[in-house]
Amino acid sequence: MPIPSDDALHAALARVNDPEIKKPITELGMLEAVDVTDDGQVQVTVLLTVPGCPLKDTITRDVTAAVSEVEHVTGVDVRLGVMTEEQRGALRDQLRGGQAEREIPFARPDSLTTVYAVASGKGGVGKSSVTVNLAVALAEEGLRVGVVDADIYGFSVPRMMGITQAPTQVDDMILPPVAEPSGVKVISIGMFVPGNQPVVWRGPMLHRAMQQFLADVYWGDLDVLLLDLPPGTGDIAITVAQLLPSSELLVVTTPQQAAAEVAERAGAIALQTHQRLAGVIENMSWLELPDGSRSELFGSGGGQAVADSLSRSIGAQVPLLGQVPIDVALREGGDHGTPVVAAGNVDGADDTPAATALRGVARQLARRGRGLAGRKLGITPTARASS
Repeated sequence: MPIPSDDALHAALARVNDPEIKKPITELGMLEAVDVTDDGQVQVTVLLTVPGCPLKDTITRDVTAAVSEVEHVTGVDVRLGVMTEEQRGALRDQLRGGQAEREIPFARPDSLTTVYAVASGKGGVGKSSVTVNLAVALAEEGLRVGVVDADIYGFSVPRMMGITQAPTQVDDMILPPVAEPSGVKVISIGMFVPGNQPVVWRGPMLHRAMQQFLADVYWGDLDVLLLDLPPGTGDIAITVAQLLPSSELLVVTTPQQAAAEVAERAGAIALQTHQRLAGVIENMSWLELPDGSRSELFGSGGGQAVADSLSRSIGAQVPLLGQVPIDVALREGGDHGTPVVAAGNVDGADDTPAATALRGVARQLARRGRGLAGRKLGITPTARASS
């Protein structure tokens, strides 16, 4: 009887991505052997990056499904091995693309990733909710997105993104968990802390943690990286400005004057750190009532006031990117790990006023595209022809 061809089997396996690295297993050195018997039974040996890989069942399922579709295959047996130290080293070097260890890829002059540091003057304004929903909305715009939960003391992003998986470590490289189905990559100190244990660190430890999140984590080729900063203008804000001097600030505030005044201080740090202000987002702007009217529980105008004040301070236009109304679905989405902007959210919550407003902000950010600063264009000057 006919048996499946080697070319067809390898073509099928080339469509199987490692669920963490998001690259084909055939390109990562994970495919050790493919053996076929005379009766069409296929045995595939896949090398895991580390023993006890948390996604080994996913890899097994995806390989089985891909190979089963090949003509003349009568059965699939997936066997799992583990990479040697040398193989892991080769994989690490391949993923780093020749970059030096401990180097932050987003700080390189040829980086095309736009980095937004989401800041607020005080806690309780919904900065983390805005961050995770912008991340998912940007991903649904077709961008590759990563999130760093930089709020070391008040980490909340893993829960809001529905992530329970721990990061995988390949030697000194960390593979961040991926929120599905959005594909957003996430790293947080909460993934390394048992239970709900508090983090009690001072400045040097905070700086080291941020450096590790940016340099040791394999982010791949991102279009956008969002950092959820802690409230205020403390150690983390200063560290981000030092490690990522080209990062841009997104300032989140609520409408009331007290919050707006504090938010201005968070934005004004850009004058000292020489960061760009991408804009202001006003959260909890109003509550939409059943009769269609609006109740401005926290007053009005705070977001525009912050944008105007920062525009005057830096001498350049700082836009008010959007106003996000109070929405029960927004809070429920964060509690359940399903951001409200996610397409097909439960009970159609993705069409609520808050989801619409957040998508509007994401579209404005997505339209900016990837920059060309520092990019090699491959243009070779030629001598001018003589007349």
